[in-house]
Amino acid sequence: MTNCHRIIDFIANLHYNTVIYDKKGVEMNSFTSMVEEIKSIVSAEFSAKKIFDKDVADILGISQMNFATMKKRNKIPFTELLDFCAQKSISINWLLYGQSPESLIEATNKFYMVKYFSDVNASAGGGGDAECEEIHALEIPEQFVFMLGGERELRNIEAINVSGDSMEPTFSYNDIVFINRQKIDLQRGGIFTIRTEAGLFIKRVQKRIDGKVDIISDNKVYSTQTLNPNEIEVLGRVVSRFGDVD
Repeated sequence: MTNCHRIIDFIANLHYNTVIYDKKGVEMNSFTSMVEEIKSIVSAEFSAKKIFDKDVADILGISQMNFATMKKRNKIPFTELLDFCAQKSISINWLLYGQSPESLIEATNKFYMVKYFSDVNASAGGGGDAECEEIHALEIPEQFVFMLGGERELRNIEAINVSGDSMEPTFSYNDIVFINRQKIDLQRGGIFTIRTEAGLFIKRVQKRIDGKVDIISDNKVYSTQTLNPNEIEVLGRVVSRFGDVD
């Protein structure tokens, strides 16, 4: 399996129970249709046996319960699909959009690299895992560089995974987010990756008049936490997740 994932096109504005479109308004295949394509791809490995959804869930490394929820909500597991396409040497754009690689030659001739800490999970819930064993090279298309602040900002960009549900609907479990490690000023607020004694988090952060800092979850089920500045290490501002970050 290659350590280099290629994101062939820009993915933006995910919505549960709706048709998904990319930034250019191109309709993306439903997760259900992608599942059927995966069944066709791996059919030879099953010796003519019928392939069920649970088999696809196992192939993608997703629990059957989460897999069923994703199909129902049309929630596409981009990270797992990128891994699957890398393993099978197929185009992610073909799986997502039905576009042939030949149609993308002109659009995909320039790519940029950012660091992807695939073993780091910043929590949008309980404390995340800050241990990192591998750094992958994540290729991003030229049109996505603008969303990260331009080419000159790429040296400051790192990508990590999201775990937990406290930042839904802004972020969901297993999203890949991009962090600018140079943007650590909390004066204007925003969404940051922070470390506290409880672990690594992605949270909406606001500085208070009294000097303390509010740690806010977008999921209203979770209460706001207030900490002193010396209890927080700001690692960087979250600038994108295959789309705009509010």
